[in-house]
Amino acid sequence: MSQALLFIVSLLNCDVMNVNIQTVRFNPDSKLIEYVSKKISKLNTFHDRIIRVDVYLKLDNVVHTIKDKIAEIKVDIPRQHFFVKCSSKAFEESFDKAFDSLVNQVKKKKDKQVA
Repeated sequence: MSQALLFIVSLLNCDVMNVNIQTVRFNPDSKLIEYVSKKISKLNTFHDRIIRVDVYLKLDNVVHTIKDKIAEIKVDIPRQHFFVKCSSKAFEESFDKAFDSLVNQVKKKKDKQVA
């Protein structure tokens, strides 16, 4: 079963960023959703024109006893798209790795535009 949560993060500079958090093959607890949404809300500090953020949290290897947790983040900025996918044994760890990689991509792209 898949569960999707959609909410809008309103930021101080009155920009609006659509955030979609979707889980695949499991039902998330509120702490995980809160953790992800709190981190995603910080994205606007790195780029001020983010339109949409899609976060996919997935379980892999459901047949086996060891289940990898996969975090995918897709960010849409006008004329730019970013995508990151990371996996580990915990959702928080997967999401943190993906988020850090995404922040690096956004910073590099923004620095190139300024130069």
